[in-house]
Amino acid sequence: MLVNLVSPPAADNKVTPAQRNAPTYPLLANPAGFDDGFAPGHYSGWQTVQLAPQTGAVCGNGTPYKFFVNRVADTRNTLIYMEGGGACWDYASCKGLTPRSARNPDGIPDDYMSLLNPGASLVSPFVLRISPTGDVVKTQKWNLVYVPYCTGDIYSGDRVAVYPDPNGGAPLVYHHNGLRNARAVVSWLKDHLPRPTQLVQAGCSAGGVGSMLNYEHMRGDLAPNRAFLINDSGPVFSAPNGASPAQYPSVPLFATIRPAWGLDATNGPIDYLAGRLGPGFSRNDYATLIPALANKRRSDRLGITYFWQDLNYSSYSYERFFPEIQNAPNQAAKEALLHQKWAVDTTRLKATTDSLSNVGGYFPQFRALNESHCDTIVDFKNGDVQERGLELSHFIDNVLNGQGAVLDASESSDQADRAKPFNPFYALIDALLN
Repeated sequence: MLVNLVSPPAADNKVTPAQRNAPTYPLLANPAGFDDGFAPGHYSGWQTVQLAPQTGAVCGNGTPYKFFVNRVADTRNTLIYMEGGGACWDYASCKGLTPRSARNPDGIPDDYMSLLNPGASLVSPFVLRISPTGDVVKTQKWNLVYVPYCTGDIYSGDRVAVYPDPNGGAPLVYHHNGLRNARAVVSWLKDHLPRPTQLVQAGCSAGGVGSMLNYEHMRGDLAPNRAFLINDSGPVFSAPNGASPAQYPSVPLFATIRPAWGLDATNGPIDYLAGRLGPGFSRNDYATLIPALANKRRSDRLGITYFWQDLNYSSYSYERFFPEIQNAPNQAAKEALLHQKWAVDTTRLKATTDSLSNVGGYFPQFRALNESHCDTIVDFKNGDVQERGLELSHFIDNVLNGQGAVLDASESSDQADRAKPFNPFYALIDALLN
């Protein structure tokens, strides 16, 4: 460790010429002489890493993309945390004008990880060295990489969209550039940090689904000895092309985002994902990603967790696509309809995780915070499956440290969760969020 303080470990898994010149989604670099802002010997503090346009990285509004690194001297182990923040596929949601829109429509400031922006710098025990809520996870002693979200496409898109202003103003030119941003992050990490011994990819909401959609190429190119995934509240539900929405409630969502984000373009994101995963993945249904990953990375431990009563991700998934939800007579009726469709999708996903020994599904019922959305934000508490005596921390520990089959657990009733005492800390956070 003392040697590393004086002479920081150099990259030892640099991008190869074949990777740099790959025909699809190559690992591109900043141009020679570009100041990315990174100081190799700066430890235990967040550094802003700037990416030039030549890397292919850009935010939705066309401003430069950047991400953040917090390095330590005594380990090669690395956490990549992908930020959450909704999704968008039209003028209003991509401009940030609707309650259900996409995060950071104006790009990413250099001081994004300041304590003055707790929604990023304090979002989860995963990205803290010491959690004020007492939650402990092994990644707190690792190199931390925070990947911010500014493309509205769950880190999966590759299309410059032009959305007309419904009021007749200038159209919105929006870069759904999430996949290229993720590739640029991988390229920089390979060229600047040592190959990880252990790698955890994690995130919540859009960052949860993004961590899963990008898992194979990031894990494959960074080439750790051991790799793990915690997908918090970013479920990839089955939605076969042309299937009945009554049977597969996420079909209308996928029918909208696939063209909006350029997912089906020739040699685009779906083709690239299929090429990385192999024959186990079907372009017809994104949910086949889960068994395909499990089969290809049999020694990895993969975890998916979210609440049965999630009202945030479910609203994005269904509310704008089902008239009976939009026109529900009151909020209670609307929530009941959302829960019904969410239960259909979750029951099918749970059957998949139950069938895979290296993929665990952990499904508590309810938490009085953020619409029961994102189990791992703020703290790891109150994500319990009480009928089995399990806490969320047990699941996380099992994924990251366990042996044998990854833990599966699901809570059947929300009564015990709703009977918990009022939590003023959660209430304060909800007030700040709203």
